[in-house]
Amino acid sequence: MPEDTILSRQTTVNLVPYIGQRFVSQDAAYEFYCSYAKQCGFSIRRHRTRGKDGVGRGITRRDFTCHCGGYPQLKPSDDGKLQRKRNSSRCGCQAYMRIVKRADFDVPEWRITGFSNVHNHELLKSIEVQLLPAYCTMSADEKSRICMFAKAGMSVRQMLRLMELEKGVKVGCLPFTEIDVRNLLQSFRNVDRDNDAIDLLKMCKEKKDKDPNFKYNFKIDVNNRLEYISWSYATSIKSYESYGDAIIFDTTHRLDAYDMLLGIWIGVDNHGANCFFGCVLLRDETLQSFSWALKTFLSFMNGKVPETILTDQNMWLKEAVAIEMPRTKHAFCIWHIFSKFLDWFSTLLGSQYEKWKAEFHRLYNLDSVEEFEVGWKEMVDTYELHGNNHIVSLYALRSFWALPFLRCYFFAGMTSTFQSESINAYIQRFLSAQSVLDNFIEQAAAFVDAKDQAGVNQKMPRKVHRVSLKTGSPLESHAATVLTPHAFCKLQDELVLAPQYASLMVDESYYTVRHHTVMDGGCKVIWAPHNHFMSCSCHLFEFSGILCRHVLRVISTNNCFHIPDQYLPIRWRDVTSPLIRPVQTSTYGMHTGKVHILQSLFSTLITESIETEERLDVACDQIALVLTRIKEFPGPLHSGNDIAYNSPSDSLMLREVEDSDGIAQSFTGNPLESLTLGKLKERRSRDGVEIYRKRRHCSVPCCGQFGHDANDCPMMGGDDLDGVGLGFL
Repeated sequence: MPEDTILSRQTTVNLVPYIGQRFVSQDAAYEFYCSYAKQCGFSIRRHRTRGKDGVGRGITRRDFTCHCGGYPQLKPSDDGKLQRKRNSSRCGCQAYMRIVKRADFDVPEWRITGFSNVHNHELLKSIEVQLLPAYCTMSADEKSRICMFAKAGMSVRQMLRLMELEKGVKVGCLPFTEIDVRNLLQSFRNVDRDNDAIDLLKMCKEKKDKDPNFKYNFKIDVNNRLEYISWSYATSIKSYESYGDAIIFDTTHRLDAYDMLLGIWIGVDNHGANCFFGCVLLRDETLQSFSWALKTFLSFMNGKVPETILTDQNMWLKEAVAIEMPRTKHAFCIWHIFSKFLDWFSTLLGSQYEKWKAEFHRLYNLDSVEEFEVGWKEMVDTYELHGNNHIVSLYALRSFWALPFLRCYFFAGMTSTFQSESINAYIQRFLSAQSVLDNFIEQAAAFVDAKDQAGVNQKMPRKVHRVSLKTGSPLESHAATVLTPHAFCKLQDELVLAPQYASLMVDESYYTVRHHTVMDGGCKVIWAPHNHFMSCSCHLFEFSGILCRHVLRVISTNNCFHIPDQYLPIRWRDVTSPLIRPVQTSTYGMHTGKVHILQSLFSTLITESIETEERLDVACDQIALVLTRIKEFPGPLHSGNDIAYNSPSDSLMLREVEDSDGIAQSFTGNPLESLTLGKLKERRSRDGVEIYRKRRHCSVPCCGQFGHDANDCPMMGGDDLDGVGLGFL
């Protein structure tokens, strides 16, 4: 098992736990402490935790204690009476080991922060300690041999004697007892693997009868055993149509009851939530098995091939993807590679391990392939890793994991460490939901449906979502009306950082953008405003679908107040927002200037109106009058001539805008009703409308003049806007 490998290599370094010792996972730490405890003469158990799987940052601290730690508690039975007192090994022993999760360079690992080996009881001898329940374990090979012996008609005692002879141990010194073998044989009887094909196929057929859109496929071998089976649900196929551009095919888990590899296809929707696409069970890990799985999956999805796919570092799977998805960019999940570093390099590099790891992450996150090649050579020379097999293999496969080679492809943010933890927690919850194997297909469907319904319930309130505008930029307010909160927050982060960069024009459409503390280098930005084309050498937009700070800096310094439609991908848009409409490019181009002005006015209107309730009242009343007057003019002959992001005539919905004090304002529903009556609190109706006559300074961003009277502003009092009646500003 992989855990055994990690354990054996770590224990050869230092078997005694010490403060600061690092582990790749909780399981690795548990196995290490378990091995140490076994040699000392006690066993351990998992104790307190801080955090919870799948919630927030997940579990961040774990305590392991001696099996004699704590005291026994009397629990009342169903009839209210206390249970009879039983002998217990718990005597309040204080021996323990504590591990805490750290995330250096965005790579999570566990470190020992507390350790005590002081016991208040006698420690067991080596012959006695192996009989503790914690050490009565059987490997997968041992289970397979016991199953073979049972089919040959051997008794349990005969099995034990034969295995003792094979292992060369004394009688009674196996790591498991006769009771353990009998329990294992009983579990085999509960799940008859010879009839697994009949059971699983029956489940799929029943599901197909209930749901005609459910899809499944299978293959039976010559011995009438289930070799492969794959399935997908109607909701999964529908989700794939929208979000199947970037997917993960996870093959790191097994379904032990059927002794088959479990593969799960997962993606990310427009709100950043994980979505389930399909499942497959494979008897073995071969090129033929993986090819069948990928081919079947594509048939479920009507032949739609993903743009990118992330998988584990499996050479057979790599070959299968190249055959079945030749046009798909294949990459390895970097978190699976990172998790092996401690085992691969901590002993080899010793005290230099942390410094090397920092350098590796710097290379991994570079933008340029040329810089990566130069930096990799320097790293190998510095740490003398020329003959290391892992380094040689990583370099040979660099185009499958290093970001400089992947940034030109869309991965929907699934390469980040945070997203990887979210996906892993999703898979763990999926597996834990399968409590009864006799009904696996239905339970998996119930889990997927529950997640889909939870996603719907979560997204319904987002029709009027609270958005905090941080920059006051028209680019920000425009994006807030189009993107989902998940995508908008990522774009907003780039907008906040954009002012820290200097934009230097090289020629008419070519710019160099670099941080204000850097004197040379930087990213190369191409911006052609006449055809709304933008590109940056960092390739953040191609990689994640979000415009980078470099492009945002260039367009903001060149008085562009509107993000072109093609740079707000439909994939990241809020499909529930009525502000989004298809755009006719020719018509939109005729009104580009007016739309920019209107968006700037709209952004300023919200910012100024939420300062006081009186301002809000006046703004609501005046907007209602403006909309009424606009409706008096004849509309377009065809719906295709609508201007981008123009609201429907029968409703207006603005996202909630939160000011610096955290006060949220929102408008929903019919314009006349919501804008005159739908305030934050009810107010009495009025006979007339009070309009500000007070002299106010103009704050329209696009007029280019500040400090003059708003009523005299050339942008607000011109012919273009007189007919719209926005003079109340």
